[in-house]
Amino acid sequence: MGMSVKEEEDPASPKDGEWPEAAKAEQLARGAALKWASGVFCRAGKLEGLAQYWVRETQRNSSIQSRIKSTLQSYLDGVSMGLEQLRSAITDLQRVQKELGSIQQDLASNAISFQNLQRIQEVMVEHAQLGSVVQRLPKLFSVPQLFSESLDLLRSDHLLEAHARLMELESLQSDILFQLRNRNLLSPEHLASVQSYFGGLLELNDALAQHLWHIVGHGTKLVSEDPALFVSALRIIEREEGIDAALLQRARPPDFLPPGRPKCWRQKFFQVIQDSIVAAHFKAVPGSIQDHHLTREYLASLQSSIRTELHIVKDLMVQCCPPHYNIFMTFATMYHQSLANHLHHLLTWDLDKQEIFALLHWTLHVYPSSEMMAHPDLLPEVDTSALGPLLPLDKIEYLEDTYLEKVQASISEWMQKTLALEFKEWFSKEEPESDYQGCFQTSLPNIIMKMLDENIQIASLISDTLREKMCNMTLGELETFLGSLYEDLVEFATEHQQEPKASKCYTQYLLSALNNCLALSASLSALYSGSSLEPPKVPPSLDLALEKVQKKACRLLLKEMLEELKPLFKQLPSHQWLSDESQLMSSICAVIEKHAKYFCRTREPTSTHLLSETEHLIRSQYLRALLQKRMVCQRMEERRQMASRMLQDASQFKELFCNLVRRQKLL
Repeated sequence: MGMSVKEEEDPASPKDGEWPEAAKAEQLARGAALKWASGVFCRAGKLEGLAQYWVRETQRNSSIQSRIKSTLQSYLDGVSMGLEQLRSAITDLQRVQKELGSIQQDLASNAISFQNLQRIQEVMVEHAQLGSVVQRLPKLFSVPQLFSESLDLLRSDHLLEAHARLMELESLQSDILFQLRNRNLLSPEHLASVQSYFGGLLELNDALAQHLWHIVGHGTKLVSEDPALFVSALRIIEREEGIDAALLQRARPPDFLPPGRPKCWRQKFFQVIQDSIVAAHFKAVPGSIQDHHLTREYLASLQSSIRTELHIVKDLMVQCCPPHYNIFMTFATMYHQSLANHLHHLLTWDLDKQEIFALLHWTLHVYPSSEMMAHPDLLPEVDTSALGPLLPLDKIEYLEDTYLEKVQASISEWMQKTLALEFKEWFSKEEPESDYQGCFQTSLPNIIMKMLDENIQIASLISDTLREKMCNMTLGELETFLGSLYEDLVEFATEHQQEPKASKCYTQYLLSALNNCLALSASLSALYSGSSLEPPKVPPSLDLALEKVQKKACRLLLKEMLEELKPLFKQLPSHQWLSDESQLMSSICAVIEKHAKYFCRTREPTSTHLLSETEHLIRSQYLRALLQKRMVCQRMEERRQMASRMLQDASQFKELFCNLVRRQKLL
């Protein structure tokens, strides 16, 4: 369609089947056009506008073709420009390649000339080295003078000037070593030569360091008397820290540093403070302490000296030290650690109970209180919770257990001595004392209870836990004491039986033992109260021990009365008894009444119990005497007379015991 023969024969034009996509696109376009035309011109009236459609589509087709041509032309122009630039670049590269080849030929022809320049370079380097040496010669010649001046300044306490000379010398030595190192000239011989020439530098450095550490060690005193000297020492330390940091950063390789570096004087500063604290407070222990006699005065002196120094640090030294030193909390921590180590050392000694108590009380209550580390003047900088306890919990428990063992041994020994004195008193010719009710008593229960109460109260000053342990321990010791008291009662009765005259107040002291047991029993509840913890329950074994002693004393009292009644009951029955000529019953009643008067001098319910047991004893002895059949009533009159006598005896006994009970109630 409209294509010329020339175009058809043009080999550049596509042939049939060469562009299948174009053919397919044309086919789709034709189909779409046909569909559109059939839709538009399906009615005869629409054919009138065919010419208009033709003109419009022709114009639109022309516009599209012109845009396509314009786009293709711009693309072709860009391709043409790119090709031109590529041709220009190829030309430039060829020219550069040619020039480089020429230069390479020139370099090859002038190699001998460059070798001569290398020699000139070596001479130049040597000249530079000689120039550097010439510049340093005045300083090198002044080294001995600098040493001498530095030592003089140091002796006159001009620390900053002395340190300036020291830094000048160290800088000169470091520069020489680094120059030798950088030029690979630092052989062992050269290094030894430099160190030999600067041999006095080490001596000067040690002298300055010794001077500084003396100042730091007496820092708490100097900040009050001469703070400028202390500040100078700190400035020198900070200078050295800066020099260390610079050298470590510059050192290549990292292991190459001037002799004596890094000095780490800031770290040494804190170590000297730690050592001075230990030496001042925890090394020179008083002689009494070295002899294992820990006293409250020693702990009080520690408390006073530590608190005083912390006040000085807070009020004066903090103003002299850099903020990052945190010097006040550092001092507090060092004191805490040193004191903790010192207390651990004290634990290795054989401390007595008073020393252990003083140590426990001071550690747990005085040290963290407002009397020491929590003093208002030290707060809020000192955080006692951050410091932690002086002694760990296991050491506290060890001290408490040791204290308990020593107190137990002391209580046991003291109780035995008290009981020995009590036993000796039983053989006295004088009756025991009486209380306001007239009851016999000795000082034994008061002494025992006072001793136990004092130990319990002392334990409560440490902790409620120790108080509870002390209560349980004293209960056990009291039970042991009652066992010993029982044995002494048995021995007392045996000796009385063998030698009655040796214990004239036998009955009275047995009654006092009964009253003492009642007093001990009544005092237990009051003794073990007054704690935030639940009071320990009195073990049944202790109640049994008390009851055992009381029963033994009652039996001994009744036995004593029985020994006096036995000769009288042996006369029952008899003709004298029937006729009442011997006044036998009156004698028996007199003996009973005599002993009952003593029984009334015991506290309730023991006095009632003794009367009851007496009545039971009299009844059993009376019946036992009758059953002995010492007298046989063969006649009715004798039997009637015996029955009447027995009724009279029963009435007399009844009246006697009623009077005794009535009298007891009136007391």
